[in-house]
Amino acid sequence: MQMPADLAPVWTSLRTAVTATVITLVLGVAAARWRLRGHARTWELLDALLLLPLVLPPTVVGFFLLLLLGKHGPLGQLLMKLGVVVVFSWPATVIAASVVAFPLMYVTARGALEQLDPQLLQAARTLGASEWRVFWRVAVPLAWPGIVAGVILSFARALGEFGATLMLAGNIPGKTETLPVAIFFAIESGQTRQAALWVAIVMVISFAVLAALAVWTRRQRQIMALSQGRGAAPGGKF
Repeated sequence: MQMPADLAPVWTSLRTAVTATVITLVLGVAAARWRLRGHARTWELLDALLLLPLVLPPTVVGFFLLLLLGKHGPLGQLLMKLGVVVVFSWPATVIAASVVAFPLMYVTARGALEQLDPQLLQAARTLGASEWRVFWRVAVPLAWPGIVAGVILSFARALGEFGATLMLAGNIPGKTETLPVAIFFAIESGQTRQAALWVAIVMVISFAVLAALAVWTRRQRQIMALSQGRGAAPGGKF
């Protein structure tokens, strides 16, 4: 069943945000693991590079992506030889959203992994587990509450992305027109009611996402408090 044209930006935004969130989850957790294994000064420079999209204006991020993936860019020319054109396509919206949301996932996953007790990881290694198994079977489950928070924040950031998306993907109705882009062009064309509808939808989705994060955080604190209470001996002694 084809979605009505007036709801197309909703579908495009949700599809883009979900896809970008999955990408940032995989890349963000992998980058956090990679970063925690190095302590040289060069890793600090890598940190700055990975977090750069978080502080740069979205239009600047979009400009660099356009230089990289455009028809005259290095990756753009390579992809064109393979018959793939990224600019002004739906994958371009995913790339733009993934790039701007990645720093949130990376810094959240890294913080969650840094708080783990190294003795627990070492115990798994002592029992013969490989580094890969220690990470996925021990570290990730223990850090999962923090990683989930990063997922929610990344989704919210990807959903609200505008500048980089407009630069790289443009505004093609039914294809690359996300909700933020639709709001901008609706206001530009004087369609205030349509813009207000999109704004209301974005606010509802964003509020639901932030509420989910608040509920998740509260439940995790309750679970931690309960587990600590069970671990305590009668009389308050451990």
